[in-house]
Amino acid sequence: LDAGGILRLTLNDTRRRNALSEAMLTKLGSTFAEAATNPAVRVVVLAAHGPAFCAGHDLKELTAGRTAPDGGKAFFAKIMALCSGVMQAIVTCPKPVIAEVTGIATAAGCQLVASCDLAIAAIDARFSTPGVHIGLFCSTPMVALSRNVANKHAMEMLLTGDMTSAVRAAEIGLVNHAVAPEAVTEATMVMARKIASKSSLTLATGKRAFYEQREMPLAQAYDHASAVMVENMLARDAVEGIGAFIEKRSPKWQDG
Repeated sequence: LDAGGILRLTLNDTRRRNALSEAMLTKLGSTFAEAATNPAVRVVVLAAHGPAFCAGHDLKELTAGRTAPDGGKAFFAKIMALCSGVMQAIVTCPKPVIAEVTGIATAAGCQLVASCDLAIAAIDARFSTPGVHIGLFCSTPMVALSRNVANKHAMEMLLTGDMTSAVRAAEIGLVNHAVAPEAVTEATMVMARKIASKSSLTLATGKRAFYEQREMPLAQAYDHASAVMVENMLARDAVEGIGAFIEKRSPKWQDG
């Protein structure tokens, strides 16, 4: 956690290509839970070491689970619940989450990128949902993917399992920008610092409302967003921010 309130989390199980093993998912879940309630954290950056951002589920670990009397069903259900919980924790975290993607992000690793609020990718990064190649459709990655890119782009990735370049990922909305590999960290941190300079109350209010209204019919979404804006207008930071704008000065946030 730096002085500006930016928390950098780095996946660092390079031997398993940062796979979402049970241990990795458990650690990610607890870390995002802590970040959500830590007032010092303003923005979370999720990065990775090694040639893969995240290779998805640990297939060797899942296969080992088949030795159980139920053929692994209970273990598979546990892992899918853990993974779904982490993805939802990213979405419900009141702090903006930015993925800094280098290398490949496949299957649940692609889901991880799609679940983040924003993503900056190295231009040589690649993305795929390759489950169809091994008889296991990427159904849970589909949830995040289909909420971030248009249906036909999502279906193309899901049905073919082909690799998608970072440039193409930016074109279809899976990531925000594709930049030179040597510039990816700085580009991510520039965005993180810009966002961290805003009122954390305003960011939390907006992020929550964004995901809530997205699932609503149009009229309900407007009713909900209008109610959110009324409450937001009454917040100290809105009073300060609007006053600062009118008075042509920089606002002094109280995060309340």
